Amino acid sequence: MDETNQTDKSNMIEVLESIPEQIAEAVKLAKDVKVTEPIKRIMVAGMGGSAVSGDILKAYLKDKIDVRVNRNYFLPELVGKETLLFILSYSGNTEETISAYRTAQRKNMNMVVITTGGKLEELSKISKIPCIIIPKGFQPRAALAYLFFPMLTVLYNSHFIDNPVEDIKKTIKTLKNPKFKERAQDLAEKLVEKIPLIYTSERMGVVAYRWKTQFNENAKVHAFCHVFPELDHNELVGYGNIKAGYHVIIIKDDDDYVKVKKRIDITKRLISEAGINVTEMVIKGECFLTKLFSAIYLGDLTSYYLALKYGTDPTPVEVIEELKKGL
Repeated sequence: MDETNQTDKSNMIEVLESIPEQIAEAVKLAKDVKVTEPIKRIMVAGMGGSAVSGDILKAYLKDKIDVRVNRNYFLPELVGKETLLFILSYSGNTEETISAYRTAQRKNMNMVVITTGGKLEELSKISKIPCIIIPKGFQPRAALAYLFFPMLTVLYNSHFIDNPVEDIKKTIKTLKNPKFKERAQDLAEKLVEKIPLIYTSERMGVVAYRWKTQFNENAKVHAFCHVFPELDHNELVGYGNIKAGYHVIIIKDDDDYVKVKKRIDITKRLISEAGINVTEMVIKGECFLTKLFSAIYLGDLTSYYLALKYGTDPTPVEVIEELKKGL
């Protein structure tokens, strides 16, 4: 988890319900930021909720631009002047991300910082690095829109991608549908006293990972994820000796490769025959951006409602705070 500010919003459902408005605001925050130097690749440096924003960018721009995500104190040797580095830290004080920033400075890299303030804002001012300031008061994982959509806007402003405005409009409209909450409440009911296993195609792999981490941080439960077709070469065999109470969630996209769709159907049957309940969630949308954020939004809501089922406050992550005190 990225480090937080001290004034975290306590009503998680209000934060989740405001995501469409957050997306619109996030786009505006980056409207004047652009990069003029040519680039060959993009790297996103961040931890926790910040890094997931990079994973979403990588999925969205797959086969268009080489996007890599760095979750570490250091940057790989391959990055240099032809890499655009987004430095993401909600608090601005995440130690791994600050270390990556200093490494990038030594390499004289093209950078854009996205943060609420902290040390990174100070460093960017000193070095005159573009810095997009996003709203304070959220848990980093709940600030996904503010971390992701400024990157998309900067890339468009810099003429690295096509205009995403129509995709963004479709996404905002779709997320306002009240049926998301109904589906999430129904799924949360099925997950009580179960360990969620989230499966999807590699194309939607970031969605499965986001669901896993949201179950961890919001509902405070273990959850695990894997992707097709790889899981059919290992994890599927694990249903031979079932040692826990699982509930499998399969997230399907109509645009998945036909062979992957066939694998999903067969895998679902085999898991069901092993005595495990399977819930299939078909994600629809007019564009891939809408599908990504619809699936992510559904997972966020499900983890919130599961937390309520357990009588758990979904907002704080006290064990992580305790860990950081020992560092």
